[in-house]
Amino acid sequence: MYGATFGDDQSAQRDEVMDAAGLAHFEALIEQDSRIEPRDWMPLAYRQTMIRQIAQHAHSEIIGMQPEGNFVTRAPSLRRKAILLAKIQDEAGHGQYLYSAMETLGMSRDQAMDLLHAGKHKYSSVFNYPALTWADMGAIGWLVDGAAIVNQVALCRTSYGPYARAMVRICREESFHQRQGYEALVVLSRGTPEQRAMCQDAINRWWWPALMMFGPPDGQSSHTAQSMAWKIKRQTNDELRAKFIDMTVPQAEVIGMTLPDPELRWNAATGHYDHGPIDWDEMYRVVRGDGPCNHQRLAHRNQAHDEGQWVREAANAYAAKHAPRAAEGSAA
Repeated sequence: MYGATFGDDQSAQRDEVMDAAGLAHFEALIEQDSRIEPRDWMPLAYRQTMIRQIAQHAHSEIIGMQPEGNFVTRAPSLRRKAILLAKIQDEAGHGQYLYSAMETLGMSRDQAMDLLHAGKHKYSSVFNYPALTWADMGAIGWLVDGAAIVNQVALCRTSYGPYARAMVRICREESFHQRQGYEALVVLSRGTPEQRAMCQDAINRWWWPALMMFGPPDGQSSHTAQSMAWKIKRQTNDELRAKFIDMTVPQAEVIGMTLPDPELRWNAATGHYDHGPIDWDEMYRVVRGDGPCNHQRLAHRNQAHDEGQWVREAANAYAAKHAPRAAEGSAA
């Protein structure tokens, strides 16, 4: 009994020394602007923060395919259909890159999927709004993907290595999505009065949800301060939102469309556009699960997962069948 207690004390002391050394190394890497890699020691809170953020990002890519998938059969031309199909395929790939990055932190994608399906993991609340017309495909590409790019370019320099490297490729592909969405709206803006009205209506509905994508104002954000200290984030929510608005206003002017904010005006003193109040009550309501499409999106995801069970079982059976042969080849 005494020996066990003494051994436990020694083990605890060793762990404490190792944790202290690990923390010092971790803090030095952060201070040097170096990357944290999977084998590096990291605080539990950092690991949990990265799992939460990467999982939410991955889930958003997967759930985000739903509103666009509904319009594949309704695209106005074969060219538009091909573009939309390619974009949806890209989003699926982005989800896989991100789940792979998440797995390096100790959570499997099966675990993450189970938490998503149970409603315990979040995804971007912007995908809980409905896509009503073809113009929404352009507005999602221009505004939603445009906001995502502003967020994600900064994440190319995030402190966790696998996440940063995944973001480099994702940003390259998202930039195409943003340009394709904008080009679709350019065409509508030069069309018939009905097409122009449809274009303006889509912009009106997606503008505010796109601004909410950056998260609550800095003073209300529960994660920003620590994420900035760990260099997970490089800019605050409000800084990123301002950058997106500054980028988007002149683009709207080029196509002759109006952003639905009468208080939007240039502020020479700040070097940014001032904007009207954002309805944060609405954002929190949607985040809590009371948005227009929350239940529909999750139900569809669960249905797709259940209907794909036979594919996963077949893939696992095939892998098990060929595992001995693969092992023999490796041994040889």
